[in-house]
Amino acid sequence: MSTTTRHPLAEAVARVHSALDQVAETPTWSLSQSGTADLLTDLARAQSRFAELQARVLAHADTVAVQERSAAPSVAVWLANATITTKRDAVRQTRFAAALSRYDVLRGALGAGDLNLEQAQVVARALDELPDDLDAGVLAQAEAALVSLARVHDAKALRVLGRRILDVVAPEVGEAWEAEKLAEEEREADRTASFRMRDQGDGRTRGSFTIPTLAAEMLQKVLIAYASPRRDDRSGADAADPDDAGDTEQVRKPSRSRWGRAFVELVERLDPRDLPRSGGVNAAVVVTMTTATLSGALAAATLDTGSRISAGTARRLACQAGVLPAVLGGDSEILDLGRTRRFFSGPQRIAMTVRDGGCTALGCDAPAGMCDAHHEDLWSHDGLTDLGRGRLLCGHHHRRAHDPAYETRVVERNQVEFHRRT
Repeated sequence: MSTTTRHPLAEAVARVHSALDQVAETPTWSLSQSGTADLLTDLARAQSRFAELQARVLAHADTVAVQERSAAPSVAVWLANATITTKRDAVRQTRFAAALSRYDVLRGALGAGDLNLEQAQVVARALDELPDDLDAGVLAQAEAALVSLARVHDAKALRVLGRRILDVVAPEVGEAWEAEKLAEEEREADRTASFRMRDQGDGRTRGSFTIPTLAAEMLQKVLIAYASPRRDDRSGADAADPDDAGDTEQVRKPSRSRWGRAFVELVERLDPRDLPRSGGVNAAVVVTMTTATLSGALAAATLDTGSRISAGTARRLACQAGVLPAVLGGDSEILDLGRTRRFFSGPQRIAMTVRDGGCTALGCDAPAGMCDAHHEDLWSHDGLTDLGRGRLLCGHHHRRAHDPAYETRVVERNQVEFHRRT
């Protein structure tokens, strides 16, 4: 009878499993305070050592093409299937294993349990991001320095230190490299900046954004000013925020709901006089309401985008800088200027926004802020700058309206239909 000798690594893992089986049902109640503390730190060290062993074997798995056992396209896919983990996590593990195999000092420290997996991942990433043409000796110094720093700094601090490690081991190249890297990151941040809002249909809108760090820091500073419980310009009701009750950390860090209300207040307080002008009008929301609503009635109000808001919110917003109230039945500015003025005035544009909502070309959904005020009767042909003879058209349709190749006609709901002349 032949016996198969297991690899020493496999044998060691088997012994660990056996030892754990023996204590699987051992209760923890008899552990003392100091014993519990010691055991937790020992377990963390054991986790680090196992993480190194796993990474070492995973790097070897690529060498022996373990994925061929199940015709998987890669080691990562094989690992995900074999261990029932997500492919994203499996890819992360295989990439770390490959990185760890390049850095012997880091691998040794993780294998000895001197730093944890999160720290090792940060150090490996920091080393991988150093210049490709960096002298091997300088790279070795950087690795040794970061491993040493990991003994007293957590992963978050190491991430910052890793970006400045060349200032420590090679200051003659560190400054130039950092300058180049920062410039590249800032260009990429500007290129990939994005903002998205999605109306949930229940009076709430969700949003997400990606912006450069500088802009994010500026936004955070403003929000902290609005969210701070120490604000001296808030009412007594605001000062007693129910979300903050019993939260001793609140003075230092605002709650999530307070952050949200701070962002809302920031948006509502934007002064249209400080905002860019679009089509002759500041970028402000127009709220249409009746005089009855303004004086206390329950009738809802309408935004220039078509959304509806409660009467109470409309009355509150009527006093906000970033909102222009258009009160029906109240005093109004002169909206018909005849031949006394070539371009439509701000109040005329606001009135068109309320009336038209956006581009009046049939089938176009361009918002009012992206539209021009168009003379129905050409100014060059003695047309009047009157509200009744003006309409909103987006840039594309405004050009078509002045294009002799097209004719237009007004259809239902004051929309314009374009037809190419034959």
